[in-house]
Amino acid sequence: MNSPATQANRQLNRLPFDPELTPGARNAVEVCLRIKKNEKVTVITDEVTKEIAASIVAELEKLGAPYHAWILEELSPRPLTDLPREILDDLETSQVSIFAVQAQTNELRSRMQMTDVVNRRKIRHAHMVNINRQIMLDGMRADFLKVDRISTKVVEMARKAKRIRAKTAAGTDLIADLNPNYHWLKTSGIISPDKWGNLPGGEVFTAPGEVNGTFVIDGVVGDYLCAKFGDLAQNPLTIQVKGNRLTEAHSSNHELEADFWRYTHTDENSDRVGEFAIGTNIGLKSLIGQILQDEKYPGIHIAFGNPYGEHTGAPWYSSTHIDVVGLGFNIWLESETGEEKIMENGRFLIAA
Repeated sequence: MNSPATQANRQLNRLPFDPELTPGARNAVEVCLRIKKNEKVTVITDEVTKEIAASIVAELEKLGAPYHAWILEELSPRPLTDLPREILDDLETSQVSIFAVQAQTNELRSRMQMTDVVNRRKIRHAHMVNINRQIMLDGMRADFLKVDRISTKVVEMARKAKRIRAKTAAGTDLIADLNPNYHWLKTSGIISPDKWGNLPGGEVFTAPGEVNGTFVIDGVVGDYLCAKFGDLAQNPLTIQVKGNRLTEAHSSNHELEADFWRYTHTDENSDRVGEFAIGTNIGLKSLIGQILQDEKYPGIHIAFGNPYGEHTGAPWYSSTHIDVVGLGFNIWLESETGEEKIMENGRFLIAA
């Protein structure tokens, strides 16, 4: 009997796909992951996303790299409570992994089980949650070498900073005091064994020491709420953060307000700012209502919940993680040598 991986390999290998997906798929395989033909790849997808997975598999076939593909619904009912054992076992024998799947409610635990293996084995992992055709034709066609150059400059400056100030015309006014014991990471789209990365890439981030102030979320919110509410330009969510904890959330969209509040009170640290990030994908010209791409848009985004302590060094944990994105940022980095403005109205003042 053929295994589920053999069946998925055959299904994706034979599945017709739009050739417009090819440039983004090739970017993922050749530029972002730099896969060699002697490296084994685990490809994880679902029914909704399998056309995109087929375009990636086609690039692996051209390269001659061995791979095992998995379609989640063929292994377990959705939403997943746990990542199927077959996939976890397959990851143990791979050097590279690609996760191209649409998020469903309460599946973060299963994704964390996957990244636990990725982190332990230092797999070069492309995290493409909620990837879609629009992102493949937009963000995934970015010049990631250029994005990497500006990301490198920003992360070098951020590592010297002790405080970051961020303001927008919409009313965002945030101060992040940084903890020198926490690490800054760069996920520019060029993925290394040291830290798995989202694709499309383009951000630098840390776990903050403490964030205080107002954040007007006129972009998007993350996880499954992104698909539910999309672009928030017409109905922003305004939040207050005090002592690194979410204290208020208000929107004319009361369902958004309630869902966000419920998500950020799942466990004792779900309301705690676990990530403070600067988007660096200068190839993006506008938000599209998809968190996977929109969090890379130049500006500030923060996330409540899990601080990815295995990478940042933060000594606490949460079972949840939800990003929030705004627009039109002015950003100042304050260090021992003074304060420098690096962004004005969403545009970097430093060259790539």
